[in-house]
Amino acid sequence: MLKNYWSKGAKQKKRVIIFFIVLLTLLFFFRDDYQPALIFVRKFIFIILLCFSLLFLGLRGFRKSASVGKRIGILFFLSVFFGILYYVGWNLKFYDYMKTYNVFNDLNKIEIHELPLTQNERIQPLRNIFSMANESVGETKDVSLPHLVRVDGNNQWTMAIQPTEKYYWQGLKDNTEEIFSVSSTTPFPRFSSENRISVTFSIGESLKFSRNTYNAVVQRLNPWMLFNYEPSDTFYMKNDKGAWVEVVSLIKWKGFFFPYPSFGGVMVIENGEHDIKDYLERITIGKGTYISPDEMKNYGYLTKQNTLAENVSQLQAESLKFLAGFSDPLPWNMESAVKIPTAPKDQNAQPYVTDFDFSDTKTEAFNGLYHWFGLEPVGNERTSLSYSVFIPADGTDKLYYYDHASKKQGYAGVSAMPLKVKESKKEYDWNSNTPVEFRPYIKNIAGRKRMFFLGTVSTISSDNPEQFDGSATPDLALIDSEYRDVVWINAKKPSTWNEEVYNQLNEAWKTSEGANLYFEKQKTILEQNKQVLDSIKLISNLDKNQQILDSIKLISAQDKKRTEIEKLQRKIDSIKNNQ
Repeated sequence: MLKNYWSKGAKQKKRVIIFFIVLLTLLFFFRDDYQPALIFVRKFIFIILLCFSLLFLGLRGFRKSASVGKRIGILFFLSVFFGILYYVGWNLKFYDYMKTYNVFNDLNKIEIHELPLTQNERIQPLRNIFSMANESVGETKDVSLPHLVRVDGNNQWTMAIQPTEKYYWQGLKDNTEEIFSVSSTTPFPRFSSENRISVTFSIGESLKFSRNTYNAVVQRLNPWMLFNYEPSDTFYMKNDKGAWVEVVSLIKWKGFFFPYPSFGGVMVIENGEHDIKDYLERITIGKGTYISPDEMKNYGYLTKQNTLAENVSQLQAESLKFLAGFSDPLPWNMESAVKIPTAPKDQNAQPYVTDFDFSDTKTEAFNGLYHWFGLEPVGNERTSLSYSVFIPADGTDKLYYYDHASKKQGYAGVSAMPLKVKESKKEYDWNSNTPVEFRPYIKNIAGRKRMFFLGTVSTISSDNPEQFDGSATPDLALIDSEYRDVVWINAKKPSTWNEEVYNQLNEAWKTSEGANLYFEKQKTILEQNKQVLDSIKLISNLDKNQQILDSIKLISAQDKKRTEIEKLQRKIDSIKNNQ
């Protein structure tokens, strides 16, 4: 058809050329709009090719066949095939099953035989931080979803104060001009003064058109990457020069048969207002500097950092259900099949980004931020902890897991924690309050390494279930995953948590375990000096008392001799008088 139109004359040729120029221009400038369609084709390329091939062959056979019966047979076969494909692939989730199995085969899995310790425990859960941040901004501002990252050697919640998506005009003309950077280890998160940092980003998550983070990153991808990469979570952190940057995690799709997602590196967007040159660059080739996973080790601020998309780590953790073999998760097996517990009431779902210390685990794992998962058996009534999974948050190609089930530890999992907390405080109004985000707390207490879950009690709005009321001094509970006892701890004094746990549980530990090392409080320098002074005073007092005793003894001896002399003198005087 196009060939016939082209051959009609010069006018038609000119129209065809103009049409293709316009088409190519639209494809170039609007690739961020149709890129999701390219990713969809990439995800299901094998299924799409299979369906189109069978459909093409079936329709060709249908057209060539003169027999009515054969035509009906072809239509029946195609109908049955596509019906089975839909039922097995989507209803029974066979496609997801195979995708997860491909993730499992691609993983660099390392089993560890000793749990790492937790450090720099975060007091507030993510939803509390998000609610408190929104309480601190005006009507025309929104707060991006908080992420736990490392800033200047400390773990911080960072989020952008960006133009609200509620009012379209702000997203067109305004920049992102401030960032919240709040300590994760304090019970008193402050969203003002030094924690509210002035920094301008002309590209942001809530901005419109070419200034939108997603659009700018997609425009930066080359044609090959358009089919294989997609932007995911956005983080705010400092680079090696101390300047704030926007780091966008990329998901890379691998494989032909049942493609699966993996970590694809990051796109780094620098801060600053953009001029006309930047505008032209933005609408043509996008903005950002791509750093591949292999190159990230050359950037100090990206190592031991949190840059991994949670969608990727969730699928990696879930793929451990194939540890016992390809068929183990099928309904007639499921001896070791596991799942990621579902978080209720719109709470923050796993993974929980946690700071771990692997120093005493005899592995090469670094100390820093990890995505932690507590996997449980697939049954809804089963809430035991089967695996603890530690995925490096910086995208390092490794996955560490600890097998609780094979060690027969009998630990309770995350799903069992809310009811235990509610049972321990029956006087609470649990209709408006709920315990949330049970992250791991692993410490050496009383002679052995013990695993607890640290949970926070939050108040949820009845009108908006996603709004959590975060108190500056939240109620915190530590639950022993082995003994199932709940210890309510002081959020203001993290240094006393281990002692509080010991005071409540040491008798149970001694009864069950026999020998038990008593908790020894680590003394401060002042306390140590005071103890030395008290000892000196005691010794001094003892010396003084000894001198007094010696004096008493000496005086007593002298008095005794004087008495004997007086007796002898009286005898002598008596003899003299008789004479």
